[in-house]
Amino acid sequence: MRLLQAPASVHVTSQCSKPQSIGGKFLERRFPQSSSSSINGRSVRRRFCLSCRSLNPVSATPASLEADASTMLTREAEDDVLKALSQIIDPDFGTDIVSCGFVKDLLVDDALGEVSFRLELTTPACPVKDMFEQKANEVVAALPWVQNVKVTMSAQPAKQIYAAQLPAGLQKISNIIAVSSCKGGVGKSTVAVNLAYTLAGMGARVGIFDADVYGPSLPTMVSPENRLLEMNPEKKTIIPTEYMGVKMVSFGFAGQGRAIMRGPMVSGVINQLLTTTEWGELDYLVIDMPPGTGDIQLTLCQVVPLTAAVIVTTPQKLAFIDVAKGVRMFSKLKVPCVAVVENMCHFDADGKRFYPFGRGSGSQVVEQFGIPHLFDLPIRPTLSASGDSGTPEVVADPQGEVAEIFQNLGVCVVQQCAKIRQQVSTAVMYDKSIKAIKVKVPDSNEEFLLHPATVRRNDRSAQSVDEWTGEQKLMYGDVPEDIEPEEIRPMGNYAVSITWPDGFSQIAPYDQLQTMERLVDVPQPIPA
Repeated sequence: MRLLQAPASVHVTSQCSKPQSIGGKFLERRFPQSSSSSINGRSVRRRFCLSCRSLNPVSATPASLEADASTMLTREAEDDVLKALSQIIDPDFGTDIVSCGFVKDLLVDDALGEVSFRLELTTPACPVKDMFEQKANEVVAALPWVQNVKVTMSAQPAKQIYAAQLPAGLQKISNIIAVSSCKGGVGKSTVAVNLAYTLAGMGARVGIFDADVYGPSLPTMVSPENRLLEMNPEKKTIIPTEYMGVKMVSFGFAGQGRAIMRGPMVSGVINQLLTTTEWGELDYLVIDMPPGTGDIQLTLCQVVPLTAAVIVTTPQKLAFIDVAKGVRMFSKLKVPCVAVVENMCHFDADGKRFYPFGRGSGSQVVEQFGIPHLFDLPIRPTLSASGDSGTPEVVADPQGEVAEIFQNLGVCVVQQCAKIRQQVSTAVMYDKSIKAIKVKVPDSNEEFLLHPATVRRNDRSAQSVDEWTGEQKLMYGDVPEDIEPEEIRPMGNYAVSITWPDGFSQIAPYDQLQTMERLVDVPQPIPA
């Protein structure tokens, strides 16, 4: 983040003096000197020019002119505040907080020099929220006419970008994070649970879903008072249990222990547990994925709109082979892997660091698959003991080395999820001024334009193409050249849903959009 070197706060008592001639062309706001605060030893004077077009010297009354002047002064003051706040850059989006739309409820009393506003961030777990608040206070207080600044911090309501397409229980979950290893015994559940409680400690609303029906770990790793899931008899939904503010669901809390059933039945159980639970508003739902890359994993990835995945591995070569399969699975399903956690890396003894299982598995995953972040977890008896005691390590020792590593992992997950959501929400948009669809696929720097009629004619669904013969049912002339989309909504990290005037909803994958004929001659914007 670009840190601002704001000048020391200068508190100046501001008074809006009555103009000497209300019919004049200029109004002045004077900041009188005081013994306690002066700027360059003289009064500060600001002039505001009133547009001649807005004033009618014949029909305007002194009262209306004064009202116009007051409105103009307030607008100028608001512009000053927004200009000052636009110096603060969000490190995740690379854009100032005003352009990001974070500034809400701006109120300015320019006569008293009072300013109040709210900064609405994308998540309550934003790692730089304190910095935003501090800098916002500094840059606004540095304005010569400002005497008091009140900044309120808030977060956007938890919701999915494409909530309407999801089961009711998942519609108010902002981000769903899969923690996966594709191999058992590497500490995946330990990472999932400690990551969840780290995010909760950062101020987020968090839930954990234990997707391992054959060997659920959550009942051992946490100790909620109510160890049985309850049903809402009216809604036929599951009420999750809670431990230290984190909601959780596991087959182990269903009173069944460990499942003994075939794969298709397990997929159905997981689907039911996940989608019929009353999760409520969550900023992050952490899914502890079961080992493997089979039916259960594919079901989860297809039923749930995963925001991102965290990969867990150990230093052994065998672990890397299995993890590589998992990374490829997520890649095919368009789920970005944002971090790798290499567990049981090393321990320190006699002033030396030892690597009992070798080195390099985690870094190999990062290098081969381009995953941006790697976190090393040491071998610690306390980490293993906390997993067996029912109290996560980050809760038992919040100031320890392991907690610090998970804190860094939590910051990484929050930042990467914010980037992904921003990219997905703006990947495909309709620009009405040029009557073209703008496309910028996530993780790509290329932006291109498509004609709406071209996109509509390239629909490959059963309504447009015969599934058995491949015969084109939608003819070229069936789509008018001036057709415009009514709505474009994200569909996971891989496609958008486009609603057309005839009511047809087209699913357009990013891969397909990239192969369509593009607009070369960009049309001129149509005046509003």
